[in-house]
Amino acid sequence: MTADIHKKGTDDGWHGVIEEGGEFPPEKDRYHLYIGLFCPFAHRVNLVRHIKHLQNIITLDVVKPYPKDGGGWRFPSLNDEYPGATVDSLFGSKFLSEVYFKDDPEYKGKYSVPLLWDKKAGRIVNNESAEMLRWLPNAFNAVLSPEVAKIDLYPSDFRSQIDSLTPWIQSWINAGVYKAGFARTQEDYSGACIHLFAHLNKLEAILKQNGGPYVLGKTLTELDLRVYATIVRFDTVYVQHFKTNLGTIRHDYPVLNNWLKNVYWSVQGFRETTDFKHIKENYTKSHGDINPLAITPLGPYPEVESEYEEDWSKLEAGEVKYPDVLEAQSKL
Repeated sequence: MTADIHKKGTDDGWHGVIEEGGEFPPEKDRYHLYIGLFCPFAHRVNLVRHIKHLQNIITLDVVKPYPKDGGGWRFPSLNDEYPGATVDSLFGSKFLSEVYFKDDPEYKGKYSVPLLWDKKAGRIVNNESAEMLRWLPNAFNAVLSPEVAKIDLYPSDFRSQIDSLTPWIQSWINAGVYKAGFARTQEDYSGACIHLFAHLNKLEAILKQNGGPYVLGKTLTELDLRVYATIVRFDTVYVQHFKTNLGTIRHDYPVLNNWLKNVYWSVQGFRETTDFKHIKENYTKSHGDINPLAITPLGPYPEVESEYEEDWSKLEAGEVKYPDVLEAQSKL
């Protein structure tokens, strides 16, 4: 696999790959990751960084969750601090866009997170989270301990299942909440919300069938990271802010909720990368057209419930029984 050539002035972004013998070889302290703790797409890359123990290999900076304006996401300053956010330790930038322009002054795309920077070459490696989710888990295996290196989030025995589930999880769950939340008409919102819950019903049934503790059963895979980044935000943000209130994870999906309890409280990296202050205040204070007064709800409490049930045979799969959701589910 080789890196795609980035064309100056493009809006397509960067698609490089860290790999042995490639343009971006795996080296300790060579790469720097920019993220927002609020962003579900950046979250899954940060999860890889923790699960594969890359914290001392890839350095990190965190933008503020709000405000966002013409320069994109902001870094805090001495007079504008925010808990958990960091200054740009490489360049002292005020905006994330400044980092983008250091590689491509003519770049026309979004100034999104995550952004992976090569400190040695002075250029961007990649800013596409789905791509990093796939190759980053194994990129540094040569410099990791054997015990950590063997952690494979895209194991060969499960690739066909991962490849089958990923497209609709991405389209109708990861992106589905945004389709509902940013809809500009009643018709678009209703359609997106119905399809979102039809697919959550489907996911609940799959988790029950596979028997836990992970999406595909006994093995942690990239699907758990992909699903987690959305589900951990669902009850705390999406239900009220994006109006995805036909059901909640904790009330209507006991299997999915049990899965969430386990990975959040018991699997290293999940709770450590989750900051509900960043998550809640980003959505509620960055979307003026949705929440013009920027008031952040206090609940729900707790953000993630405890008391994980280890015996999944005791769980009964739930579902949202809204008629249009059941009809949409029957056609999946």
